[in-house]
Amino acid sequence: MPAASIRLALLAVVLAVVSGCEREARRYQELPASANRETGVRVGALQPGTSQQQAEVKSPYQNNAWGMGEGKRLYAAYNCAPCHGVNGGGAIGPPLIDDKWIYGAGADQIYATISQGRPDGMPSFGGHITTQQIWQLVAYVQSMSGQVKATSAPSRNDDQMAALPESRQSKQVPVQTGHR
Repeated sequence: MPAASIRLALLAVVLAVVSGCEREARRYQELPASANRETGVRVGALQPGTSQQQAEVKSPYQNNAWGMGEGKRLYAAYNCAPCHGVNGGGAIGPPLIDDKWIYGAGADQIYATISQGRPDGMPSFGGHITTQQIWQLVAYVQSMSGQVKATSAPSRNDDQMAALPESRQSKQVPVQTGHR
């Protein structure tokens, strides 16, 4: 009888461990860029009706390591490094790893910057890449300045180690500066 109770206890431990595991959601299928649906992101300052405080919009990949890893891959694939630096330290474009943000560091503000572009250099990617890819880029850009949990941030580049991996970046509290 003791062997049966040991098996039962072992089974209970295994079930407790398995039920405690949490898998992150991966959204593999999205609409193409030309069919982007409403994202909850305000694309302009003018809105009809009375002025209301907008709820904070978060990236669906803000705590998703796979999504941030995809954002990191897209950062290289869409050639962001020549302007923003290989590790986001800045070049002809502003750095993405500090606390000074011209157009805001909120997920919706970064989304709008990537989607619509900005004057004097930042091209518009809206209509060229999917909403999912923009959100993945948003999550990765936020991870570059330590705005995500370290357990979710992508780790290191094996090919280039010019800076600490995103999971070890110290958190920066972004401030909107207006101009650099």
